[in-house]
Amino acid sequence: MEGDTGQIETDAAKAAASGDEAKRKTWDDEARDSLHILPLSSIPLETPGLQHARLIKNVRLQTVVEMFRDAQTGSGQVVPRHIPAYFESYKEEVERDLLKIEKIATASSFDVYSSRIELRRMNIDVNSVESLTLSDRKKAELTSYMRVFTRPLMEYVYGQEEVQVADVSDIIRMFATPNRDEALRNLRMMADRLDIGLTEIPQFLEEYGDIFLSLAYFRKCLDEIVPEVQRFVTWMGEIRSSAEVKRDPRQMKMLDEIANDLTDISTSITGRFESFDNRSKDFWNDINADTFRAIRELIASHHVTIGGVLCGLAVKMNLWKSRFLRGGGGPNRRMEFVKSEILPGLSHIKALEQSARSSHV
Repeated sequence: MEGDTGQIETDAAKAAASGDEAKRKTWDDEARDSLHILPLSSIPLETPGLQHARLIKNVRLQTVVEMFRDAQTGSGQVVPRHIPAYFESYKEEVERDLLKIEKIATASSFDVYSSRIELRRMNIDVNSVESLTLSDRKKAELTSYMRVFTRPLMEYVYGQEEVQVADVSDIIRMFATPNRDEALRNLRMMADRLDIGLTEIPQFLEEYGDIFLSLAYFRKCLDEIVPEVQRFVTWMGEIRSSAEVKRDPRQMKMLDEIANDLTDISTSITGRFESFDNRSKDFWNDINADTFRAIRELIASHHVTIGGVLCGLAVKMNLWKSRFLRGGGGPNRRMEFVKSEILPGLSHIKALEQSARSSHV
């Protein structure tokens, strides 16, 4: 009987550990795939305990350190400069860590692509950091988006033949051992036009896959966020007919300006993606090293502004959906939410998009 009890306790302990591990993986994957979360494990820090915390963007687009979060106790958030008070035994270590945290805290977005750029600027090696890559689940979600970029590649090498691939890694494996003479000839021609050796084609494909995976990731975020922005603008506009708002021209003007800003931002960033699509088609019409380098640099140069704009819109729309689950709310409650949660930081999102627009995609 005692042996049975011991076995039951062991099994229970294993199940609990397995549950904790699954919860931790969900927590980590959420951060990797998010626009507004950066695990501090991505940065080489000296202070024990900080490795399990995360930087997050709040609805005002301020960066805070999330020390813990769960359904019962909520989210424990601290502004970066207050971190030393929580780690008094590690004063020197936390001061050094704080310098890094405050630098990365100024980033407009914590998506993996923008974070890589910001961390490289701090001379931090990002190539071997798993938390700075999208999760396998997110990559699988992006398969349909990636087909836009993998299809022309398959047609170029294999003609019009339909070949089923899940992601770029499948293509790399196929092209490492092409199964048709015509495909091999096409690969040699591609290598010549890109001015690389045939053996370097897999490396080119990895780079091609990564740059367009980033575009697919941001495109999916855009496709999810823009309809929410449109719904929010309609919801906000409904209070214009209330007597309280009609009597106050300043409030009417504020509502108009917010609606116009959100619509302009959404239209502008959508236009940027259409431009990227056109430029990627141009590459397949004229494959060479210069055109690929140009499109790679173009997309990478827009990572920070795209990430920042989408991050800002996402955190605001997420809070709106959580506060007004059924889309209701009286005029006063809606107006207070717009003034206290939507307006702060909106000028930052608008300025980011305007700066990208002025750079001429």
